[in-house]
Amino acid sequence: MTPGTTPPESTPAAALRVAVIGGGPAGLMAAEALAGAGAAVSVQVYDAMPSVGRKFLLAGIGGLNLTHSEPPQIFLSRYGERAAQLQPLLAAFGAAELRAWAEALGVETFIGSSGRVFPKDMKAAPLLRAWLQRLRNASVKFSMRHRWLGWAGDGALKFSTPTGEVLAQADAVVLALGGGSWARLGSDGAWVPLLAARGVAVAPLLPANCGFDVAARPDSPAQLQEAITETGETRREFLQELIGKSPQPHTGWTEHFASRFAGQPFKSVAIHFTDSRGRSFSRKGEFIATTTGVEGSLVYAASHLLRDEIAAHGSATFMLDLLPDKSAEQVLVEVRHPRGSRSLSSHLKSRLNLDGIKAAMLYELLGKDAIADPVRLAAGIKALPVRVTAVRPLDEAISTAGGVMFEAMDATLQLQKLQGPGQPVFCAGEMLDWEAPTGGYLLTACFASGRAAGQGVIAHFGL
Repeated sequence: MTPGTTPPESTPAAALRVAVIGGGPAGLMAAEALAGAGAAVSVQVYDAMPSVGRKFLLAGIGGLNLTHSEPPQIFLSRYGERAAQLQPLLAAFGAAELRAWAEALGVETFIGSSGRVFPKDMKAAPLLRAWLQRLRNASVKFSMRHRWLGWAGDGALKFSTPTGEVLAQADAVVLALGGGSWARLGSDGAWVPLLAARGVAVAPLLPANCGFDVAARPDSPAQLQEAITETGETRREFLQELIGKSPQPHTGWTEHFASRFAGQPFKSVAIHFTDSRGRSFSRKGEFIATTTGVEGSLVYAASHLLRDEIAAHGSATFMLDLLPDKSAEQVLVEVRHPRGSRSLSSHLKSRLNLDGIKAAMLYELLGKDAIADPVRLAAGIKALPVRVTAVRPLDEAISTAGGVMFEAMDATLQLQKLQGPGQPVFCAGEMLDWEAPTGGYLLTACFASGRAAGQGVIAHFGL
């Protein structure tokens, strides 16, 4: 045996050796599909972390949202510009098949009030334990703390391990390495240069289901702390211009708002947004104020449009409806109602039940003149412009956009025209160039693509 080589498992000599690199839902589902071929295939799962499914377990905190119960066509539309590429994968293994698969593991599911599907006990760990037991019973082997480093000159797979670098031989590879978010759980995007070096087309990894920083108010302390030059520029901006560096825009709430309301939710609100390409978003829900901006489910659902608009134009402005269950006419009537000696804050609370973070948002974003004008105030309650200027960092995002482009693969998710020596390579999961909102869509597509990649290996070798 060559020193530094991973010992082969005791498998039949004729067995096809398949390495699955990545132990998340996509990788594990690929391993399950491969194991379905029986003794004809030897499956070895490699993962850089001490145990598999770490991001999957994190997703289960607060309730594992496996999939969604909405009709297939609506479900498919959640994948936006990549819906056509994902359609055959989801047609073969969609929401209904995923629920049946979970129940075959002994995990009963139910549909929540929002249409989302959860395990009955709301936990990820029991499902993962049952799944791993089934995989081990099917002779799937696991090698933990193996970080993939690419290929050796002869096409062998290189791994970094606690005991040093090792090589592993494989007849086929399934890559399920995740995107670039939550690096501490294993999805760090380190695979991008490894594939790009071999001619694979990879779209840049971008935050998806992410938060945003808001534009600072013109009179915020952050912008007043520097003296203004005669031309209206700050001294820092003037110096940055001299050295050819564009100044970064000021972002964040005022100290007053951030110190009192960061971490608090906006409940029962709606967001309306239309980008410069005419794409629209309109939905009711809730989100959270952060120290510097906004995040949470409603913002995540619009994040792909907001992110792309910021990239194209430097900022994006969505309209926030603080009272979506009341019409603009109803709000105006209540705002105009005589308030006598009551303060405006007391009046808004009494007539519209508008207080706390919602009332504070009006004072944060509307000027004094607008607050004092009933017509403009009522309009602000129904359509308060919130301007966001920066996307939060990739590692903070729930998921990732970008990745291996579908144009670089065939219908079985096998990479085409891969440069250099090696074996057939298939890709699956979040490392592919697609994105979707939270709500079960992310997990469903990871499961479906993992299954498709595993079956692609079997079809390639005619097993």
